[in-house]
Amino acid sequence: MAVGGSTKLQQLTAVDGDLFHEAFPPLDRNPAAVYLASLSGSGRRTQKTALNIIAYLLAGDKANALTCNWGKIRYQHAAAVRSRLAELYAPATANKMLSALRRVTKEAWKLGYMSAEEYHKVASIANVAGDSLPSGRELSNGEIAALMAGCANDQKAAGVRDAALIALAYSCGLRRAEVTELNSSDYDPDSRRLVVRGKRNKQRYAYLTEGAYEALSDWLLIRGNEPGPLLWPINKGGKMVNRRLTTQSVYNVLAKRGKESQVKRFSPHDLRRTFVSHLLEAGADIAIVSKMAGHTSVQTTARYDRRPEEVNRKAAHLLHVPYQKRGL
Repeated sequence: MAVGGSTKLQQLTAVDGDLFHEAFPPLDRNPAAVYLASLSGSGRRTQKTALNIIAYLLAGDKANALTCNWGKIRYQHAAAVRSRLAELYAPATANKMLSALRRVTKEAWKLGYMSAEEYHKVASIANVAGDSLPSGRELSNGEIAALMAGCANDQKAAGVRDAALIALAYSCGLRRAEVTELNSSDYDPDSRRLVVRGKRNKQRYAYLTEGAYEALSDWLLIRGNEPGPLLWPINKGGKMVNRRLTTQSVYNVLAKRGKESQVKRFSPHDLRRTFVSHLLEAGADIAIVSKMAGHTSVQTTARYDRRPEEVNRKAAHLLHVPYQKRGL
């Protein structure tokens, strides 16, 4: 079984015929379809995978996110799922998957497939306790500078565009999908203000300063003032195409520039983590940073904070181990 890329998954019990549909329910009456439709592209993919895994735990190969009979989920099913997820995944991952379970059963209740009492019993399942180390990494100022220098060495239009992309992703703390959704009309060069569309179509302002403003200005000189996406694809012949970048193309651009600049491997989201960490290290208030990042809570922003790690590193240097290196 390869659901979610794991071979450890085993269904929890003998298959209960009530827990799956023989055919897809109509999408407008399907709890999973309704729930997933409320999410953005990246969130939709993540939580659909989570629901696929949970459906497999409950009904084996007979069910997936869209064919699982979520209205028949009861407290005992949710408790068993929680226990298995706690065994297989880090707490943060398990809890994100439990959130998907709560949300899809809420839709099942709202669609009339389960009673309020049964839904609230499922929703009462506690999160998995425990802390895991922060995912991803923070890029250093030197690494950011190396990426920008690598783009500057590319005299073609792609070098200018990629410098603007990196500058925007880092200085505005953008998610990959947010980079692709930017339009030329979202940017006001007079105020240097950018409208960013985040998850669930929530909008926020970002302000460009210094190098980020200059990088985008240079790109706009090449791009021109045509309406449409702010950042365009550029084909192998160097021709710019007025259409939207994909999230995969953003990943590819950063991987290419990182390799060229000999920057240790990083993900697009690491630029967002770096945005948050660098602002906090510079003394910005965490509530302000949370708003700038488009987070729904300060607790989410705190997970990006690497300052405690640096404090621990400095404290470790206070200890002395009296060992003399051998001349081997």
